[in-house]
Formats: sequence, C-alpha cells, structure tokens
Amino acid sequence: MFDMRALMLTDYKKFEMTDIPEPSAGQDDVVIRIRACGICGSDVHGFDGSSGRRIPPLVMGHEAAGVVERVGKGVQQLHEGDRVTFDSMISCGHCEFCRRGKINLCDARRVLGVSCGDYRQHGAFAELVSVPQHIVVPIPDDLSFEQAALVEPVSIAVHAVNLTPLELGQSAVVVGCGTIGLLCVQALRAAGCGAIYATDPDETRRERALQAGADDVFDPRSVDLRSEVEARTGGYGADIAVEAVGATEPVRSAIDVVRKGGVVTLVGNVTADIDFPLQSVVTREIQLVGSCGSSGEYAQCLELMSRRIIDVEPLVTATAPLADGASWFDRLYAQEPGLLKVILQP
Repeated sequence: MFDMRALMLTDYKKFEMTDIPEPSAGQDDVVIRIRACGICGSDVHGFDGSSGRRIPPLVMGHEAAGVVERVGKGVQQLHEGDRVTFDSMISCGHCEFCRRGKINLCDARRVLGVSCGDYRQHGAFAELVSVPQHIVVPIPDDLSFEQAALVEPVSIAVHAVNLTPLELGQSAVVVGCGTIGLLCVQALRAAGCGAIYATDPDETRRERALQAGADDVFDPRSVDLRSEVEARTGGYGADIAVEAVGATEPVRSAIDVVRKGGVVTLVGNVTADIDFPLQSVVTREIQLVGSCGSSGEYAQCLELMSRRIIDVEPLVTATAPLADGASWFDRLYAQEPGLLKVILQP
C-alpha cells in the first residue's frame, strides 16, 4: 500500500498537507485520480466547527472530477483512463428510499468529505478517492475537469427546480446569489420561467446574477423587496421563490415576496433553526418545498452544461494547487470580495 498526498483538516480552521494511505478498490468500487475539486460553501461554513459536520481529522471535498485509476473486479462499465465525476452522496442502493429513486434520502447515506459524529467519510481534497461504481458518471469530452467538478452544485440547483411546481412563464425570485443561487437562476430559466429576479446584499453577486440571466436584481438592505417585486408582477408578488441561503431573514424574504398560493423552495442550509413566519405561510396558503442535495440528476446536468444551457465557467474565480488550499479557505472564510468558486487541483 502506497501513500498519497491529501489536504487534512487537523483541527478547526487548520489544514495540513499530509500523507495518507491510498484507497483500495473493493469489488464494486472505482478509484479515481482527482484532477479538480471545488471548495463548497458548506466546507467554508463548516471548517470552523459551527455546522457540526466537519469534525477533524477529515479530508473534505465533494465537488470533484478526475480519471479512473483502477476498478474493482465487479466493475464492468468503467475502465482505466475514463474521465468521470461522481455524486457527493454515497447511497446504499437497496433501502426503501433508494428503491423509490430518492437516493438523496437514503437511510444509510454518507456524504463525501463529511464527519458528523454518525460517520466519517473522507473526501476528494486528495490525489485519489475510492467510490462505489453506481455513483460514478462519465463526463462529456467538451467539459474540462474544472467545469465537470461543478456538476455537484449544478445538480443541487436542478434538483431544487425539478421539485418546484411551476408553469411556463411564471415569475420567480432567487434569494441569495452565491454559487447555488446563481445556478438556480439558470435552472429556472431553463425550466421555462418568465421574469426572474434575484436579491443579495453583495453588489458583485448581484452583477453576476444579471449575467446569469436574472431580469433585475435588488439589494435587500436598501429597498423594500416585496414592493419591488409586486411592482413588477401586477401587484401580486412572484409565483415562485427559491431561497439559497438558509437563515432567518432570507427565508422571511422568500416567503414575503411570493403571491398568495405561491411556492417557496428552501435550498439553503446555513443554520439548523430559524425564526419562521408561520401565520403568513398558513393564511396565504404558501407551499413550502424542502430540497436536499440531488437525486440522480448528474447525467441530465452534464448535458445541460455541455450544451451551455447552464454555464458554470463564469462561476470559477480561481484555480490553485491543492497545497495552497489552506490559504484559499482563509480567504473564502474572510469573505474576500470577488471570490466565488475556487477549484483546487491535486
């Protein structure tokens, strides 16, 4: 057994490049040499210990793509040298939820790069990773490894929109213009929404939302968001809101801007508990949809990315060697202006 290099979270807010044993390929496993792995917002929010889902020591990283290094004896469809990506969630494939096609709700699911007390699953901030073949997906030749690594956040946006009951031409508001919010703007457009509005306190992110296809953007600190949306929707409010932050005020905003009988899809998950406007939801018959990860949409998402219906290239603000990962985490954690998606290359 040989050693490989990995970026290890050794303590909260502390990383070290270290040698760890190379992963082996079980009967149905695929060992992948990582060429690109994105730093997810959940990694940045979690590496200080606040989320409880990044308990050291841990190799984080779950937005990745690479090349098949070797395969287990039971693997038939994948071969050495194949360009691939893989789901961030490892599902069992045989529980009640997996049988129903809801693999993101698997009873035994494990998330790559997550340690939460119940399990520790090392991720892809390393030279190699081993995953079961059923979560591995080939990537199109016209997508780079860096682009393909972003299929994971794309799948989160696409899954959320797939869960949202919508009709062609309906209006939508995206609350929060980080990576997921910007991808939700594109996914809503692809799904047939008419007018799409976005809100974020950060000016750069608002500009990126316009570039992603939003018709108008708002700073929630300086305008009455509900009045702005009502003025553009005949006084009623938007048909749909997608919340991509996961905190009290953004959730309240999402609920506030939809019309009576509207739909609010909740994607953000920064805080475990929030203050909730129950009466507004009940008396206005607002539908709430919770969306967790994705559920088998990777091939669909790669097709959308290959055809540039969803374009991830503008989201990548930096690429860097894995060895520089600690400094990039610090910069993202400090919310350095202009930074959005950073891709690390082992």
